[in-house]
Amino acid sequence: MKISPARIAAFRILKKIELDGGLSAVLLPEAEEFLQGADKGLCHALVLGVLRRQIFLDRVINAAANGKKTDPEIRIILRLGLFQLKFLERVPPHAAINESVELAKFARKHSAAGFVNAVLRKLSRESPQLPFASDQDRLSVETSHPIELLERWSRQFGAERAESIARANNELPRVAFRLTPKCDPKALEGLVASGAVERSELAANGFIAINRTDELAALEADGRIYFQDVASQLVAEIAASFVKHRFIDVCAAPGSKTTAIAMAVPEARGVAGDLSSKRIETLAKLLRKQGTTKVDIVRYDAERPLPFGVVFDTILIDAPCSGTGTIRHNPEIRYRVKENELERFRSRQLSILRNAAKCLTADGHLIYSTCSLEREENEDVVSSFIDAENGFEIVRVEDRQRISAESAMLRTFPDRDGPDGFFVAVLRPKT
Repeated sequence: MKISPARIAAFRILKKIELDGGLSAVLLPEAEEFLQGADKGLCHALVLGVLRRQIFLDRVINAAANGKKTDPEIRIILRLGLFQLKFLERVPPHAAINESVELAKFARKHSAAGFVNAVLRKLSRESPQLPFASDQDRLSVETSHPIELLERWSRQFGAERAESIARANNELPRVAFRLTPKCDPKALEGLVASGAVERSELAANGFIAINRTDELAALEADGRIYFQDVASQLVAEIAASFVKHRFIDVCAAPGSKTTAIAMAVPEARGVAGDLSSKRIETLAKLLRKQGTTKVDIVRYDAERPLPFGVVFDTILIDAPCSGTGTIRHNPEIRYRVKENELERFRSRQLSILRNAAKCLTADGHLIYSTCSLEREENEDVVSSFIDAENGFEIVRVEDRQRISAESAMLRTFPDRDGPDGFFVAVLRPKT
């Protein structure tokens, strides 16, 4: 029996994520270049769906398999088959089961093909009753978030908010995009009038759609719009509001915020930099595609002193982070959050912040941002920086009361605000 290209691609992607630490945001676009039509959509749904439901799928599989251990490849195949049985109504049960059996053979696990067939046929007829050790265990299974992560969020935001965030993370995110300098806003008038596209409430230049239509895809391919989460747009919008003459996006790749700032303040000169040659290539490609010409690209290690003097009136640090605010788009992140990793991120973030601050003019503004929900990477980093430098203060951003905390630092949450979870703090030298 022939296996659909979508299922083979999904299996390979999930295997790379599980065994090699791959990222769905990187692997999916690479695979989808070689898929056509329905296969592209099915692969996308399978990969993200399995990742969003992984703990639940494993608990059900364990119950049906009577605790029999499986190797990673067979576990992934069972997850794929069960996800189709439980969550994809358009996939006939026999197709989900038979192609899963063939996937086992494709993976050179011929001896496990009968086991895959037996488990999935059993689960197609009945749903086992799952026992739970506690309410937290139940929530962990229902939302497929590790208990440790739920407990962390409960300590930070309270149990009710932690549950709300976890459930929001499994909702399909709406498509967000913004215009580029190449786009005439009139090009969207028909889509707005039809209700297929609406303006964002959070980002001035942002739009939201139900899905990526062919018309939007064509505009994106031509460089006239750019798909970017509204919270990410908001960070760039806040940074742009402080730019006078010269700015730098310190950790710039892929360049989404760089190009947004350059578009908002076309008279300013900019610098965009990053660490690796690959990220620099990605950055340069996006700047060219969007017609951004007044930005210089520089390669450097931001954890070391930057190769600039005191020349920037606005510095944006969209720091490397755990990414827990983007779990809706990158569901595998939830399984990778570890205390020691957060501490390593915090150390890097503080180092980058200190190095960048040395390039800020006396009347300038430093914008520190992450796409993390974790205090260790956000408020704690800002507090440590201010305590160590003793020459900076937090600036309250006007007209952002909806997302500002008492501390004047800004946060968006997927459950409360709709877009990804972002943190923003604006700092300036004390006068």
